[in-house]
Amino acid sequence: MRNDRGRLMAALIKQLRDWQLAEEVLQEATISALSHWGRVGLPASPQGWLLKVALRKAIDHMRSGAREAKKAAAIAVLAKEEAEDVETALIPDERLSLIFTCCHPALEQKSQVALTLRTVCGLTTTDIARSFLFRVPGPEEWDARLQAVLTVVYLIYNAGYTAGPVSGRDLCEEAVYLLRIIDRLRPNEPEVQGCLALMMFSHARRAARIGPDGQTVPPQEQDRSLWDQAMLAEADQIVRAALAQHRPGPYQLKAAIAACHVLPEKPDWAQIVALYGVLMAHEPTDIIRLNQAVAMAEAGDLATARKVLSTLRATLAEYQPFHAADAAIAAMAGEKTAATQAYDRAIAMAANPADAVFLTARRDRLH
Repeated sequence: MRNDRGRLMAALIKQLRDWQLAEEVLQEATISALSHWGRVGLPASPQGWLLKVALRKAIDHMRSGAREAKKAAAIAVLAKEEAEDVETALIPDERLSLIFTCCHPALEQKSQVALTLRTVCGLTTTDIARSFLFRVPGPEEWDARLQAVLTVVYLIYNAGYTAGPVSGRDLCEEAVYLLRIIDRLRPNEPEVQGCLALMMFSHARRAARIGPDGQTVPPQEQDRSLWDQAMLAEADQIVRAALAQHRPGPYQLKAAIAACHVLPEKPDWAQIVALYGVLMAHEPTDIIRLNQAVAMAEAGDLATARKVLSTLRATLAEYQPFHAADAAIAAMAGEKTAATQAYDRAIAMAANPADAVFLTARRDRLH
């Protein structure tokens, strides 16, 4: 199903003209397959079997609600198709059309990405390449495309990090899976390795991110026994291999920063400050400056951290993490009133309930 779901969904959507019904009947057909194949073994054409059973279930759904002649005519067409023996080779490959449907200009880019993942994700690399008529670009083209590819996949990871698993689909898992495919397509590419390691350092700590009371738990306070140590070790190995090539890029530097956060004793804040300084040469953004200021405060340089925050206050006024950082640094400096006000702003702007609970607890702890 990981390899063939996209093709089956595309074929069903083309025939049924109903996205939700296609998803529902394919899921029902898969459940039937788990039961039936467990008793009698795999059919000669598993994909054809699934498509045929899904069409049969679609007919049942449509019959139960059919009141119009148009619907009855559609049922007759589906019934004819359902009665035919379907070999895998005869299932029409409608995925390219489906992907372009997902990327309708009326949708925002993030919605296009999420919809494409939901419907088409699980295709093999070969199938995706065939559908899009893609080829692996030559060295002269790779650098121009690489950053866009990594940005899209990392946006997918961030979307999953924010939303959490939804309806059984974990976008963080999907992003790591896609990056592993890219890494296999382009081995020893340091920025690909850096992006993969960065996501793995974060994903390895997923079980410890939310405490039993529903609060977000910062990395330095997490229960390390819940961390995926094998994934952390693999991420460390990957980022070391990337940096050993002496072609530093933003994803490698961010992965190195993430590695400093999960050291056995405590984060190496001085090294993190230095790494953010190098990263500024690649991404001279206010967000990087904000993150460096937080690291400065953790390293004990509160005065410099507060100066940096003062220069960012206007440009990041609508950025919730700025107010959370401002509150934490003001609290470190013992300025309870300023910290309380910043916490209030951060809580009001928090999109994640777990973050709001965490920030509320920190604010209340001041008093």
